[in-house]
Amino acid sequence: MVTETVPVSRPGRVKTLLQEMVKNKISYLFMAPFMLLFLVFTVAPVLTSIGLSFTYYNILEAPRWVGLGNYRLLFVDDDVFLIAVSNTIKFAVVTGPVSYVLAFLLAWLISQIPVKYRFIYTFFYYTPAITSAVAMTVVWTYLFSGDRYGLINTWLIKLGILNEPFLWLQDVRTIMPVLIIVSLWMSMGIGFLSFLAGLQNVSKELYEAGAIDGVKYRWQQLWYITIPSVKPQLLFGAVMQIVFSLQVFDVSVQLAGMPSPLYAGHTIMTHSFDYAFIRFEMGYAASIAVVLFLLMVGLNRMVFKVLGSKE
Repeated sequence: MVTETVPVSRPGRVKTLLQEMVKNKISYLFMAPFMLLFLVFTVAPVLTSIGLSFTYYNILEAPRWVGLGNYRLLFVDDDVFLIAVSNTIKFAVVTGPVSYVLAFLLAWLISQIPVKYRFIYTFFYYTPAITSAVAMTVVWTYLFSGDRYGLINTWLIKLGILNEPFLWLQDVRTIMPVLIIVSLWMSMGIGFLSFLAGLQNVSKELYEAGAIDGVKYRWQQLWYITIPSVKPQLLFGAVMQIVFSLQVFDVSVQLAGMPSPLYAGHTIMTHSFDYAFIRFEMGYAASIAVVLFLLMVGLNRMVFKVLGSKE
């Protein structure tokens, strides 16, 4: 005897979403202010930038449709943009993983010390992140100043390593390493605090259970218990670090100038700023911003596949 299986029709996604919103209407009402601000100040500007990237727009005249002309010019004729992309990727490849691992290790070490001392260490490591980039670059400009009064030049001359001052912020070989060093110093930001908060909330029962199962050393606890327990914080920190690495702008402009010597410190953000607020070619600047946006989205998708989960 053969029985026919009748396919069960599933409601559409929109209908399911509407039913869910009606069922939990109070929760969605609480979310409404944030969603409204998110749509107005995040979604709408992104969609506007995508639209403007296909136009010629100089603020004074109405946008004029040019199709893919901006993108063709960007990738074919704009050599400075290719330099900016190369510099940004080099910067992100170094500062991203290094500052991410460094922030997690420092947060883990701080979580191991007594509670009454944690605030002091957290304050010292987090202060560079909340200090304005202008104030921090004043300090670093003094350190890397190219004259004899620069602190690093003074030390190196006294030690006999240098015979004359070295132009740290004018030499194309040292501009990017200096930017990386300064950015690493300022990278203990929101990701660092999220790591610290997640580590403090790991249940002690997990460590007790691990000790029964044979986990004895701190590094074993870190690998088998701590890291799996803070995966949401690891994901958040990775996303924030990608955004921080690809949006480098203030440090580059303040230290290396705009434009920097032979564009050695030129990044995608500085290139977009140049065309938007100096040349007032908003359509072309929007196409640069769209490329940066797609680069961020692609990297974040990779991070979600590695650290994300269905939940």
